[in-house]
Amino acid sequence: MIDIRGLAYVVAESQDPSRWKKFGEQVLGAMVSDAPDGGAYLKLDERPFRIAVNRGGADCYAASGWEVADQAAFEAAVDELQRASVTPTRATSAELATRKFQDMVWFSDPSGSRHELVWGYKSDSARFISPQGVSGFVTGDLGMGHTVLPAPNFDATWNFFRDVMGFGLTDILRLRFTPDPAEPEKRIYFLHCNNARHHSLALFEFPMPNGCVYLMLEVNSFDEVGRAYDRMLRNKVKLMATLGRHVNDQMISFYMTTPSNFPIEYGYGGLVIDWSRHSVFEATAPSLWGHDFSVGFKL
Repeated sequence: MIDIRGLAYVVAESQDPSRWKKFGEQVLGAMVSDAPDGGAYLKLDERPFRIAVNRGGADCYAASGWEVADQAAFEAAVDELQRASVTPTRATSAELATRKFQDMVWFSDPSGSRHELVWGYKSDSARFISPQGVSGFVTGDLGMGHTVLPAPNFDATWNFFRDVMGFGLTDILRLRFTPDPAEPEKRIYFLHCNNARHHSLALFEFPMPNGCVYLMLEVNSFDEVGRAYDRMLRNKVKLMATLGRHVNDQMISFYMTTPSNFPIEYGYGGLVIDWSRHSVFEATAPSLWGHDFSVGFKL
């Protein structure tokens, strides 16, 4: 199996990347710089970027970037994908220049989401200094955060991430959109890779036309969550779920929409797990308190 060390970055597509520049600086508290072809980079830590925004014809989530340790691990991963009858496509020199890594391949999972496998990021040697005074995002050995992706072809997608990508199951949630017990439950599997973050990926048994259920960014204090909530209100960004605390990873967070029409969870306090002592469980509710997702459907 592939040894994934963490979520390295995500790629969003936007018809107007300038909206991401404003959102990134004024709401998220990220450092923003220009990317090729009118795109944007959002910097959250010592790396050149954690969110890349490409100019395109849609507003959506475009790709997840997964990191391995070194070139040997990268070549072994490519071999593993090929043995699993996945045909990875090598990045062009132009693509490598935009991603700022030594090498990259990309491929699609069984539900159609694009994934990019990378090694060897190129440092810009620049400190992270938030334009909003955010003291820091929780990244480093834990990766940039976690992403939740649609997996309508659920069993095949879960099998792929377990048997090929090397992810382990952290816990399970099953949801219905209505109180009707005849409605089929939708599974959400929360998955970890080779770091201590509670989950770096989750798979949701439902299609999402925007390509993503949500992306999570974690800050290093509860006050930073509150300040971001105030910035969201000042900038008239749409709230997608109220402040709450999740059952599984204990994250205290709220959700807001992005210029690419997928939500960001902005949170604090996610669990860090010793996997040798962890037992998989199924939660019967997403949150201990709060997280009213109905607000996201209100005009």
